[in-house]
Amino acid sequence: MIQDWQRLIDTMNIGVGNLRQGAPEAMKAFSELAKGAHGGQALDLRTKELIALAIGVSTRCQPCIAYHAEGAAKAGASRAEVLEAMAMAVYMGAGPSVMYAAQALEAFDQLAPRKPG
Repeated sequence: MIQDWQRLIDTMNIGVGNLRQGAPEAMKAFSELAKGAHGGQALDLRTKELIALAIGVSTRCQPCIAYHAEGAAKAGASRAEVLEAMAMAVYMGAGPSVMYAAQALEAFDQLAPRKPG
């Protein structure tokens, strides 16, 4: 196992909560930005989460990978869709993205609900 992704999310939630308490105005603005980015009609939530996951890989942000792997799973993304998004991230980010794409796939596998059969 590369990382315990649920544990990373739980730990980051504490840290982000502390940041929200210490810098409420900035974090409120960030939350509004997130709402705006998730708005619109042209792209569905699954696609937006796959894009965010690929960007998390390309920017080498483990917490971003964790949150957006979970978001992609909750939005109904399939493993095949995650793999195609990771292929695009690797294409755009070269070798370092391969390493983070492996982490993103593991995060998705750990955080996605298990489907029977």
